[in-house]
Amino acid sequence: MSERNFVMDINKIMQYLPHRYPFLLVDRILEIEVPKRIVGLKNVTVNEPQFTGHFPGLPIFPGVLILEAMAQVGGILLIESLNLEIGKYAILYAGVDDARFKRPIVPGDTMIIEMEALVLKKRLSKMKGVVKVDGKIAAEATIMASVTEVEKLKS
Repeated sequence: MSERNFVMDINKIMQYLPHRYPFLLVDRILEIEVPKRIVGLKNVTVNEPQFTGHFPGLPIFPGVLILEAMAQVGGILLIESLNLEIGKYAILYAGVDDARFKRPIVPGDTMIIEMEALVLKKRLSKMKGVVKVDGKIAAEATIMASVTEVEKLKS
């Protein structure tokens, strides 16, 4: 077990995750304690494409994208914790439980995404996540994921 408090910038994040604009939903990793927890950050800006339709005149960050941001942050912890070769494996959703949305997230907000590992295995991992804005809980959920080789997805 290792503790590392560091900042992972967007260039490093893009080495870990295959997502790209407009679907890369993590701007920075603030801290990671392998294999226990990770904290990421997402700045919500009004020029993001989802706000043209969700909702015109009342931009609210969609709940499914909040869950996706949680999964992306958790995926980085999974890659680090299982010592997966970057780029060789894909982290796939396996399920979401107990998702709760406590307050809307809007442009100008900074999402602090905290993910805590409950089970870390290639076949099925489980993490408890909390998203905070201004220190208040905006959303929470339990995210399940599995690991597969990228080459298997291509065939």
